[in-house]
Amino acid sequence: MSFRFLFGSILGLVLFLSLATDTAQAQQQDQQLRVSQQFRLGERIIRVAEPGQLADTLNVWGDVNSPGRYLVPRNTSLPELISYSFGPQTIRDRESNLDWSKMRVEVNISEYSQETGQETVKNFRYKFDEPLPEGMRNFDLENNQVVTIQVKRKPAFIDYVRVIAPVISGVATSILIIERLR
Repeated sequence: MSFRFLFGSILGLVLFLSLATDTAQAQQQDQQLRVSQQFRLGERIIRVAEPGQLADTLNVWGDVNSPGRYLVPRNTSLPELISYSFGPQTIRDRESNLDWSKMRVEVNISEYSQETGQETVKNFRYKFDEPLPEGMRNFDLENNQVVTIQVKRKPAFIDYVRVIAPVISGVATSILIIERLR
């Protein structure tokens, strides 16, 4: 009886210690994961400016091939910033090859003023087959501005078909089901 009690006690102690160490390891891995995620926040900071060079930090969001926070040299132009982010995204899939002449780009530069508490936005809109809008080439980018880029296109015939076809199919299916139930 004492051997069974001793064996059971040892087995219970071993199980308890293994569970306790597993829990401690899981907590340690959770803390390591949080720390590694903090470092990952810096992955999308793209440095274009050379170390020691006066620089502005700008956010580039939207339909660009490489969005993120950019550290660019002072007096960088807006087209240069868009080029650093690898330009507007192409809207392509396996089924369509879009004509870039029908695409238009909308660029918004948003700036928050600490003094007034107001957000100001400057807009530029242009088509790919047109020259850049007036003022875009020499727009003064400043620190902590947010540049958003949106690529737009007019809907093509296939876009209308993709919206209308499921509706017609659903109505036709409902009519057939009602007819079969009668």
